[in-house]
Amino acid sequence: MKKTVFAVLILIVFIGCKNEKKSELKQESPTTIETNNSRTAKQSDGLTLLKGEFVYFGDAAVLQTHAEIYGVFITDKMLELDAMAKPYKNQPTDMVEVTIRGKVTNKKDEKILWENKVEIIEILKVEAPKSDNNVVNLEQ
Repeated sequence: MKKTVFAVLILIVFIGCKNEKKSELKQESPTTIETNNSRTAKQSDGLTLLKGEFVYFGDAAVLQTHAEIYGVFITDKMLELDAMAKPYKNQPTDMVEVTIRGKVTNKKDEKILWENKVEIIEILKVEAPKSDNNVVNLEQ
């Protein structure tokens, strides 16, 4: 009986030592990442690259990515993006595929009620919307 208890105790000590080494390695890795200065100027400017569907109608602008929906601040860049998107629209409410870089924020705003908001800083690409056969048009 004593041999079994002693063997279990030694096994627990060895397992505990293995976990300590792994946790030490995990703690060191963020420091290594932070000291790596291989980021480009664009990666270090605090802007986020977003690709999704953009629509501006009335006084509201929205960017829908595959994971989130962003309210878009009405700025000169946003109006420029809307002007670039108009040739690709059949109706004013059509969404257009865009790629932009912008400042993402979660701060409360009087006009934009979406949780996530973006201010467009740079327009990278504007494309025709993907054909969507699942759209039902109720107007006749």
